[in-house]
Order: sequence, then C-alpha cells, then structure tokens
Amino acid sequence: MIPSILPTYNRAPLSFASGSGSWLTTDDGRRFLDLGAGIAVNSLGHAHPELVAALAAQAGQLWHTSNLYVIPAQQKLADQLVDLTFADTVFFTNSGTESCELAVKMARKYFYDKGRPDRVEIITFEGSFHGRSSAGIAAAGSEKMTKGFGPLLSGFVHVPFGVHDPLHVAVSDKTAAVMIEPIQGEGGIRQVPDHCLKGLRDFCDSHGILLIFDEVQCGVGRSGKLFAHEWAGIEPDIMMVAKGIGGGFPIGAVLATQEAASGMTAGTHGSTYGGNPLGCAVGSAVLEHVADPAFLSDVNRKAGLMRQGLEGLAAQFPKVFDGVTGSGLMLGLKCRANNIDVVNAGYVAEVLTVPAAENVVRILPALNILDDDIKAAFLRLEAAALIVQSSK
Repeated sequence: MIPSILPTYNRAPLSFASGSGSWLTTDDGRRFLDLGAGIAVNSLGHAHPELVAALAAQAGQLWHTSNLYVIPAQQKLADQLVDLTFADTVFFTNSGTESCELAVKMARKYFYDKGRPDRVEIITFEGSFHGRSSAGIAAAGSEKMTKGFGPLLSGFVHVPFGVHDPLHVAVSDKTAAVMIEPIQGEGGIRQVPDHCLKGLRDFCDSHGILLIFDEVQCGVGRSGKLFAHEWAGIEPDIMMVAKGIGGGFPIGAVLATQEAASGMTAGTHGSTYGGNPLGCAVGSAVLEHVADPAFLSDVNRKAGLMRQGLEGLAAQFPKVFDGVTGSGLMLGLKCRANNIDVVNAGYVAEVLTVPAAENVVRILPALNILDDDIKAAFLRLEAAALIVQSSK
C-alpha cells in the first residue's frame, strides 16, 4: 500500500524535534550539527530570535489577503531588494521552482513584445538544476530529471558546462536568453569563474539576448557577497532567488531590470500566496542581517576557516576525500569514497551534510555559524571519515 506521504524522497531515518543555531535535536535528545542548513535555506540557523519575532509579530496582525490588494510587507521587501541589487522590479514567488517558471516566461514575453515571437530558446548547462516543474526539468535536461515526464516543454538548448565552443554553436536567431547558476549546487558545487561570467555578459550583449542568473542556492550571502555574481562585477537581466532569503520560511523572488520585465503587465503572471505578509516579514528580517557589510565580511572570515579545515581533512583522509571545491559557505568535499557513504557516516557522527552530483558532499552551514561550531564540525567530519575509511 502506498504511504500517506507520496514516496518521492529517500529520507534518512531521522526526525528532529527542535533546532537552535546550527544544531538540531531529536526526540531522544541527540544533538546533530547541521552543515546542510535545509539545503542552503536556514541562512541564519534554526529559530533565530529576530526571525521568530518578525514572524510572530506579523502572524498576530495579518496572514493573507492575496495580491488583489496592496501588501505593505511585500512593498518593503521589494524596496529592499531593489535598493540592494541591479533590479528595478521584483515579483514574489513561494520557491525557486516557481521563480524559474517566471524567469522563462519573462524572457520569452520580452521578445514577443519586441516583435520577435520566434526568439524562445534558452541556453542552459549540463549539470544544472532549476527545480522540478515542467520548465525546471526541461531546462536541466538530464535523463534523471526528465525520464517519464514527456513531452517536455520545448525551447531549451543544453550545452556542456565549462566549455566555450558549444555555447557559440548553440546561439541562433531563435535564442532569447542564457540561464546559468554562478555556482552549481546540485551539480556538484561547480563554480563559474569570474572571467567566464564576464564573458557570458559580453556574449549576451553581443547577441542581443538576456542573461538569467539562478541564485536560488548560491545567493543571499552564501558566497560572501549578497549575490554570487557580484564577485565578477557584472549584472544579469533577470535573477531567480529563494532558499536563504526566507531563512527557513518559504519565499522566492524574481528580480529584473525594467527593460527585461517590460512584457510582464497586469494579468501576465500571478501567485495566490506569493509575497504574502508572513514570508515578506521574515524575508525583510533576513536581509537586514545578511546585507550588512559587516555580516558579509564575517561570512568570508568563517568561509576561510571552513575551507582551511576541510582542506586539512582532505589531506588527512586521501582515500576518502579528493579535495575541496566552491566558495564562501557553499563548499563541497570531493570524494574518493562514495559520497552517500560519507553522508551516512555523518549520521553516526551526528553531523548533517548534503550529497550532490560529481560524488561531492555539500557543506552549506548557516551563514552565522559560530567559530566553536566550526571546530566541532571538523571533529565530527573526522569521525565520519574514520568510519568510511575503516569500512574500505
């Protein structure tokens, strides 16, 4: 008999009763150090008091009215994002997947309104992940994502990651946009070098097409900048955001320039829950912390500590690990052993990590992880590595 919860997840045999900071506690009192942060979602850790206060205050006043009316909390968060980024306008969603759907619609509508309805193709990259909706799986294009779900949404052209020539072959007079994650998360913590992001911006400009960044996982301070593309000194036309902006509360957004968003007029898109008062109140509180230059400076300091320790761990266990990848607090342990074995050994050592493609284990801690918790992380990861090494 099928379970009451649709069995689409391979869940670990763990459940948690409470969380505080970078720690999760089970019903029987075991404390796990969380280096996954809900897959880069809990940007300020668990039950951050100021996020709890923001949510509770809004919950005591108003939960939902719909986008038929002005929502002051939504306006406040939109103004924050516009002030802090390249964007002129914001649409709020409930997830990164929903953000992808709008980004695709926006790019195609832009060219439709410019009298080029044939410009519908979006170039994406091998190893990408843009959610599990129809547009998201078609954009990623991998068999793992698409098998059994045809016919797929058309109009996506897939090219290898990190290889220039196929990109130049793929572009045509039907191309509307290039869509890319500045740091691939699910794809194995694969970072696009700054000079390549600059090259992509120039490439899109030279062909008169839009550049879409998916910063759902790498954005909101995780790279050490508010958004990862800032390291390259360039700006997209459209950007997808989610995960960390809600600090654990479901909210996403699409940010865009006035030009890129010009086709999205009244009635062209909508969301029942998108931009609801609860999510926006929490999102504003998250940004007030994460956008602070002093906070981001400390993220970079912690990232240095974390990377140094992970590189030491890789050197200590060369049969288990093969190096470290990523930047900021979006790091990956490249494994020689099976990465799932490392994750499972972490459960025994009471440390939580996240697997990815390319046999990588993701390290995605809260951005405000304490220095003492970073030290504890290395002890627990070492214990996990010893378990894996002894089993080989």
